[in-house]
Formats: sequence, structure tokens, C-alpha cells
Amino acid sequence: MTGTDSFASQREVERDLVDYRARAFGPDARQLSLQIVNISPHGLMARLEAGYVPGERIRVTLPVTGVVVAEIRWVLGGRIGCSFDAAIDRASYYELLATMLKR
Repeated sequence: MTGTDSFASQREVERDLVDYRARAFGPDARQLSLQIVNISPHGLMARLEAGYVPGERIRVTLPVTGVVVAEIRWVLGGRIGCSFDAAIDRASYYELLATMLKR
């Protein structure tokens, strides 16, 4: 891959589009409100107006799975891309996705 490839094109797993508001806690333990835009068993992208940087970790409360720890991989224009520390198992992921899409 060249340096001009976008992070999204480097992803090995496709993400599912959602529009879901979730609570989270930043590395400073401050409560956050995320608007999750897309998700996969391995990570998510969300809108967030906070000054975090790649490498920091947040804890996100998701339906079905509860709290997951995620590393911020990139920050751009009020959006963050995160990679979960542990992947969500397939059965739990599909249940989580169904719950997120109901709203």
C-alpha cells in the first residue's frame, strides 16, 4: 500500500453502518457521548467532539456486550476510529447489531 491509501481502505473487515448514541469514558475517566457511525466485531467509528489522540484508550458501553475497551487509532474532523482490545464474538456481534439497528 502507498502512503496515500486511506485508513478505511486498509481495513480487512467491513463495517456495518449504524446510527447509535453510546456512553463512553475517556482515558481521563470523563464521561463522553459518542455517536457511533459504523461498527464491526473489531472496532468502530464515531463522532466525538473531544481532544483525544491516537493511542489513547476509551471504554464504550454497548448493548449486549457491555463495556468494551478500545484504542483510538485515528482522529479526524470530529470523528475517531477505534480498534477493540478484544474482538466481539460473532453471535454477540449479530445480537448487538440487531439491537443497534432497532433504534
